[in-house]
Amino acid sequence: MAHSDGSGDSGLNAKVLTVSDGVVAGTRQDRSGEALEVYLSGTGWTVTERDAVADGVESVGGALTRMAEGFHGLIVTTGGTGFGPRDATPEGTKAVLDREAPGLAEAMRLVNPLGRLSRGTAGTIGTALVLNTPGSSMGCVETVEAVIDVIGHAVRLLVDNYDPHPHGH
Repeated sequence: MAHSDGSGDSGLNAKVLTVSDGVVAGTRQDRSGEALEVYLSGTGWTVTERDAVADGVESVGGALTRMAEGFHGLIVTTGGTGFGPRDATPEGTKAVLDREAPGLAEAMRLVNPLGRLSRGTAGTIGTALVLNTPGSSMGCVETVEAVIDVIGHAVRLLVDNYDPHPHGH
């Protein structure tokens, strides 16, 4: 089956980070993390890691930094993007991003009216592209689906244009 972004034959890797106090405590099943893994695998991505952390700026930032270390691919977070008192995924993500990608976050918000309530962000950490998605199993998949046609290209550009040692320095 051909994919519009060519991800099916490009060997692109993805990681999924669930941000949820309940999942970490073992009181909630990680349905959104499972849904993202199934969706990404079905669109040609190889999910190489799934993890879960508690809500919070430091927990999210720390996990993203660890997951992005030496990684070339996509990292999708699920959860913590709303208005709840513990929802701090965008703040934790922004604290560790090298560059933001507002066009991706905007496109993801447009998929349904509830998207207007998402504070999720998108951007890069080194050679990893990070997308924040909602914590619902339907919402996380439909927001990634909104940008799946361009994220393979974006991830490839992170290495094609990446030079850790600029010439002349």
